[in-house]
Amino acid sequence: MRVATWNVNSILPRLPRVLDWLEHTAPDVLCLQELKNTTEAFPADQVRALGYEVAAFGLGRWNGVAIVSKAGLEDVVRGLPGEPQFDGQSEARAIGATCGGVRVWSVYVPNGREPENPHYAYKVEWLAALRGLVGAELREPRPFAVLGDFNVAPTDADVWDIEAFAGATHVTGPERAALTALREAGLSDVFPRPLKYDHPFTYWDYRAGNFPNNRGMRIDLVYGNAAFAGAVTDAYVDREARKGKGPSDHAPIVVDLDR
Repeated sequence: MRVATWNVNSILPRLPRVLDWLEHTAPDVLCLQELKNTTEAFPADQVRALGYEVAAFGLGRWNGVAIVSKAGLEDVVRGLPGEPQFDGQSEARAIGATCGGVRVWSVYVPNGREPENPHYAYKVEWLAALRGLVGAELREPRPFAVLGDFNVAPTDADVWDIEAFAGATHVTGPERAALTALREAGLSDVFPRPLKYDHPFTYWDYRAGNFPNNRGMRIDLVYGNAAFAGAVTDAYVDREARKGKGPSDHAPIVVDLDR
């Protein structure tokens, strides 16, 4: 089984690239983030034409997640139990489904903006709600993984220059502590190999020179339980998908499982 995750940074303008990538990479399951449209506006017909079932969750704001699968799509859940709101509104940041016996959650963790911004507190609270979900899911023995844009770099090595991030989100103690809590609950970081350079960054800002000079971050992650991580035969960042005209600022992670 091939499972992948990709923050597409708006599904509609990126759709031709996503459809082409699905055809050539042929994942059995693809988790998507940052759709920037409503559930109803997701281009399900075009994706189904490639043989995928679709579960989408979008509210038309700067979030939105989906799971597309050729391995079945059962027990779909939209949103985290007990998740916090921001400015009195819920956001579409998590969707779960069982695909071919593997339980996956596609998550788009809040950015946090700046540590003093209310969005940062919301981010930390949201990650605590994700920890609660993980605890519940881990009661089942099936392979299970949380995949997506976590908006946190787990270690200093996961950003191109830690000094450039002084005082910024993505590298602060509370954010990283939340990731540690997820791992300590019973998940492992499925660490992908890079296709180029020596570290598997997954995000490069659009500003001129960042991508070709590899000024990136590893903030897209795959966290799996023992049954999932133990079945991994390969994992890589598809840096090629970040190239060309009109790409997302994120690259997909592809994970192959012996299933």
